[in-house]
Amino acid sequence: MSYYIGVSPGDVIGTLSKRYFYGLRRTDNGEVFHGKYDQLRAESLTINNSGESIDNYNNFEEGQDFFEGRDVNHEIVYDNLNYEQFRWDSRNLTYSISANGDFIVKTNG
Repeated sequence: MSYYIGVSPGDVIGTLSKRYFYGLRRTDNGEVFHGKYDQLRAESLTINNSGESIDNYNNFEEGQDFFEGRDVNHEIVYDNLNYEQFRWDSRNLTYSISANGDFIVKTNG
């Protein structure tokens, strides 16, 4: 049996409506990169890369999804934004791309 002083891990998990952050970006060469962040781990995540502050995305909020990192001409909207699209979810998901180019998501629980 475990005893806690203060907030227990179960209490922390219960307060997070969307625990996992998933970010997606691609290079000009078409390479796709995916980032995953679990709020309950001691991990770090870069939202804006170094550069002029005018090129930053400043409306980042925990739990808010964002899908407008490229405009209608497929140009990057915020030059410093590390992930062109991101979403939050309460589930632990694994994303991958198959040999046929299909985007696949697997639910881990």
